[in-house]
Amino acid sequence: MIPMPTDVRVFLAIGRTDMRRGMNGLALQIQESLQRDPHAGDLFVFRGARGDLIKILWHDGLGLSLYAKRLERGRFVWPPCSRAQPSTHRAPEERAIAISSAQLGYLLSGIDWRNPVHTFRPQRAG
Repeated sequence: MIPMPTDVRVFLAIGRTDMRRGMNGLALQIQESLQRDPHAGDLFVFRGARGDLIKILWHDGLGLSLYAKRLERGRFVWPPCSRAQPSTHRAPEERAIAISSAQLGYLLSGIDWRNPVHTFRPQRAG
């Protein structure tokens, strides 16, 4: 798990991202497309076209970190992208959504972070 403070803001970049981009390319996308500062201490999460790979960019105060996670089976749950309006024509606040760090934990575990459902129910002891 990523060692991050609990009060950190997490932003999901709506739509697809070219997963060939590295740290500098994603930081540039944050500045130009999302119009946010990649060095502000926020986490920015990007998903590729296939949906099985995400990248997280985070500046912890000392330097920029790039984390990647690929699911062996399935896809990461991602907010729907409106096809009516291309990503480049959207306002910056419509290109990313904010989620909590707890929701990011669900996302990284492959659980639907929008409505987590507990499937395990412990039995009573005795």
